[in-house]
Amino acid sequence: MLKNKFISFIILGTITYSASFVGAISTISYKEPWYSTLNKASFNPPDWIFAPVWTTLYLFMTIAIWSAWHKNTKDIGLVFIYLIHIFFNTTWSIVFFVMHDIFVALVNIIIIILFILFLMNKYKPLSKLSYNLMIPYLLWTVYALILNTSLLVLN
Repeated sequence: MLKNKFISFIILGTITYSASFVGAISTISYKEPWYSTLNKASFNPPDWIFAPVWTTLYLFMTIAIWSAWHKNTKDIGLVFIYLIHIFFNTTWSIVFFVMHDIFVALVNIIIIILFILFLMNKYKPLSKLSYNLMIPYLLWTVYALILNTSLLVLN
């Protein structure tokens, strides 16, 4: 039983951090010089903050789905919704940094927030830990929505 829990954690972590990897490669490869030319709000954080924050949030997401999966008698539907959510999470970096489409990235963030809220609603009766681990992710993504909106307005 413990071996299966470890394996499922590794699989879910690998999937989740694959999204992080795609986002990081997209950002590193296509961010400059475009991003530097954008007008940014005064509350835009320094670039160095994003990597540690997202690394932590991806860990929280992994633990959240893993805990909910094991508390929910392994409902594959919940994992499927999580995977769709990860797809949208990954595509934001591609839409924003590769395609340079601030508006579509904004729509993407709204979709991500809806998925986060949906997952939190599903996690709440299953695992308090899963629900609570999604709160920082929700807050950061709402902040990202505000940043994305400000970039759209200012540019």
